[in-house]
Amino acid sequence: MYTMIEHHEQSGDFPYKPMLVALIFFAITMLYIGAVVVSNRHYRKWPRYRIYCWCAGVWCAALAIIGPLADRGHTDFTAHMTGHLLLGMLAPLLTVLAAPAALVLRSLKISSARRFSRILKSRFMHFFMHPFTASLLDIGGLWVLYTTGLYEAMHKNMLINIAVHIHVFLAGYLFTASIIYMNPVSHRFSFKYRAAMLIMAFAGHSILSKIIYASPQEGVPIEQVKNGAQFMYFGGDAIELLMITIFCYQWYKGAVLRNQ
Repeated sequence: MYTMIEHHEQSGDFPYKPMLVALIFFAITMLYIGAVVVSNRHYRKWPRYRIYCWCAGVWCAALAIIGPLADRGHTDFTAHMTGHLLLGMLAPLLTVLAAPAALVLRSLKISSARRFSRILKSRFMHFFMHPFTASLLDIGGLWVLYTTGLYEAMHKNMLINIAVHIHVFLAGYLFTASIIYMNPVSHRFSFKYRAAMLIMAFAGHSILSKIIYASPQEGVPIEQVKNGAQFMYFGGDAIELLMITIFCYQWYKGAVLRNQ
């Protein structure tokens, strides 16, 4: 039977390279700031809060992948679940609030911006930015991770481990961006429809945390599973509440503008 302790003994076979990964996250941070500098030369100043959101979001993701929390996550399910909340929920929310696609459009030359805009309006992007598709990829992916052998496999295979981390962030970003419109979108769904998708996704997340609590992963100490499931439930609620607040504010603001 594979256990997290056994993984800890094997983890030296495929560790992340902390310095290399840190440099990548630093480069991502600086690319955004560089785009802000370029944008500010031609348009009004880019809001500072968006810069702060981008930096915070990028480094929330970094904390989930490298550093003490990430290392502990290999042997402690509670730490692993903390990383899940950072990488799959908080980092996507913060980076969506930073509106990176809108910034790219402002910082590119007109011809390049038009090409990028066509990509955003493509059927491919429309499919993945549909709230139902995005919620299915996000919450459905978590169900696959924690109710199948994928969780065990990601601790044995480096490529699976990397793929899971990438999917958790991208799926979380697509879902958040499909509900909270900060970037240009090809088709705007109604607030009522997005609210329904939001409720469905949050319900799926909550139910999954209860299933994890009731049916612990094999090879993981029961106490860690229960603590991790509770953290997933209550920590997820806190981030969900923040997302709901932003969504409701946009809904209220849109209603006020329509009534003026």
